[in-house]
Amino acid sequence: MPEAPLTLAVLIRTIRSARTQAEERDLVQRESAKIRGAFRGDEAESRATNLAKLLYIHMLGYPAHFGQMECLQAHCLAPIPRKRIGYLGAALLLDEKQDTHLLLTNSIKNDLLHSSSWVQGLALSTLGSLGSAAMFRDLAGEVEQLARKAQPSVRRKAVVCAVHIIRKVPDLTDMFIPLGKHLLTEQTYGKCLLFVLLMNLYFPSFFLLLQHVSQMVGVLRNLVVAGYSPDHSISGISNPFLQVQILRLLRILGRDNEDTSEAMNDTLAQVATNTETTRNVGNAILYETVLTIMGVQSTSGLRVLAINILGRFLLNKDRNIRYVALTSLQKLLQTENSAVQRHRDTVLSCLSDPDPTVKRRALQLSLALVSNSNVRTSVRLLCVSLRDAGWYVRDDCVPNLICLIGGAKELHSYAVQQLYGALVQDISQQPLVQVATWCIGEYGNLLLDGSCEEVEPKQVHPEEILSLLERVLQSHLSLPATRAYALTALMKLGTHLQDSDVNRIRSLVSIYCSCHDIELQQRAVEYNALFRKYDHLRYCLHEKVFSCFGWEAVGGFPHQADGISSLSYTVTPSATSLLDFLGDLNPAGKHIGKPLNVYCIIASCLIATALPRMSVYERDGLLIEFSMERPALEPTLLLITATVSNQMPDDIPNFTLQVAVPKPFQVELLPPSGSTVPGQGGAPLTQVIRVWTPKQVRTAEDLQSKKRV
Repeated sequence: MPEAPLTLAVLIRTIRSARTQAEERDLVQRESAKIRGAFRGDEAESRATNLAKLLYIHMLGYPAHFGQMECLQAHCLAPIPRKRIGYLGAALLLDEKQDTHLLLTNSIKNDLLHSSSWVQGLALSTLGSLGSAAMFRDLAGEVEQLARKAQPSVRRKAVVCAVHIIRKVPDLTDMFIPLGKHLLTEQTYGKCLLFVLLMNLYFPSFFLLLQHVSQMVGVLRNLVVAGYSPDHSISGISNPFLQVQILRLLRILGRDNEDTSEAMNDTLAQVATNTETTRNVGNAILYETVLTIMGVQSTSGLRVLAINILGRFLLNKDRNIRYVALTSLQKLLQTENSAVQRHRDTVLSCLSDPDPTVKRRALQLSLALVSNSNVRTSVRLLCVSLRDAGWYVRDDCVPNLICLIGGAKELHSYAVQQLYGALVQDISQQPLVQVATWCIGEYGNLLLDGSCEEVEPKQVHPEEILSLLERVLQSHLSLPATRAYALTALMKLGTHLQDSDVNRIRSLVSIYCSCHDIELQQRAVEYNALFRKYDHLRYCLHEKVFSCFGWEAVGGFPHQADGISSLSYTVTPSATSLLDFLGDLNPAGKHIGKPLNVYCIIASCLIATALPRMSVYERDGLLIEFSMERPALEPTLLLITATVSNQMPDDIPNFTLQVAVPKPFQVELLPPSGSTVPGQGGAPLTQVIRVWTPKQVRTAEDLQSKKRV
């Protein structure tokens, strides 16, 4: 005796109670076979039930394509519940990539002309989700008529369907422009979806919409000042969906349009001041208001009001709202820096938020808010927040924070004390470890001296510092970049320690000469070469990082320069000056090139056996070459002739060459041959640089003669 088919409710319970996937799959296959047999038997009474079960099986991810033709027949059934199942099946099982869906065109057209609003609504919903360009072209006229004259519920569906038609077939836009003008004149709040339609009409009918800005502003004003409306209010806010759509549309229309922006300024101020913020509905409207104010040509006072709204968002208990506020303030920092700075304390308080995403956003914004006037208080909080943030910081936060600490000389002791203490407690948080090791390398002498005015000073023994850095190097949690920071910190500390500690540093560095990481291996090999061959240069090459010409050195990898080890630092432009090592090359304010590592260039010239001619800068058509010679009677003097040539057709006026050297050296720049670098074909500009070597720094010839002896 054949097994009786299951009802939909029983099928759902049975599938959900299956203990294994194989049991569920077997049950679905048996029931699908029964449904397929029922479709072939043309059982009209059970057609809708079988189709409903098939749709449930389809939603579980099992094949249901054999029910496509059944959907085409089911939506023609007279009872509305069966017709609804047929349309639902068509929307789920058919798509515009298959020609089968075109068979629905006549049926949908008949239902669009049906006397029942329920049937019309089903046809519109299916057409909007399933319709192709061909179907839209055939049925656009019926949709437009329903959007004009049907019942309110059907009209809303017709407007939504019209939006899909315009997206799919832009050629039909002109058909619906009169519809937008017609709906705009209606005095009902049920036209929220009208503005979605108008936004889709924005590109082809921009100037048409500009003519109705005053009407849209009036509708928005009425919504703000209107009282409670039971049909359209949510949490005491009158039709918030309509307000949001109007604000978005005004933001588009007011962009780069001063007259249109002026027409909406007063209303935007009303929305910003009269909207309640006790519920998320009001916060959503205020957020859209802020975006609109900042997106149009609004007044300065209105823009400050928008920033203050975001500042209030930072005090909200909802973390999502705080996150949105921090993200928005970050975007507005460049254009409204002074207004955002007023909320700096509130932003800094978000650094202690337990949510890591909020903390990360707050840290990024805090770094961007630091200036010369607030660096002292900001750096303290940033050091603490980096310790609490763990891994939840962006990669650029590490060099940015290093740059800030390096620029706040009065906080060097405080920063290195706090970061050293944090590193002793936890070496797993890589951003913290990188900043801490950099500070220990730069300001380790302050730890050794135990001098700090901000907190109770703690004098640290060299053995403790070296052991801590050794833990960082050997930890399996340390990234290659972190180990590179630690190696550099060891080398810099070596300039402040005794010979026994330096020997320990040499042993630690030599371990990484065979490291699998190429960058780390190169750094270790070069540092090892400093110990073996050029120990006399180790002190000057590992001096503290300095700020020069508005650029702050913030740390980086070394590179090889003429066979010697040389510590090179990447550079980050400061906010006040972009004058680089080559000086101002253009009176119009265009600065080209990057700062040169003078330590590397000068040091390599001083100890090289054969003094070469090297190219030190080549960019934007400008070439600077150094040629060196050492007078026989003055072995401590190095003469560098700088040759500046220009491959561009235009001259470079007011050219200035600036040079900085390490403390043990002395430099003198003789007058250049001119102040203008001639264009292509002109004689190059030359300038002689005299560099004196200290007596305690031996040249390469001295080293080799000593070795021979």
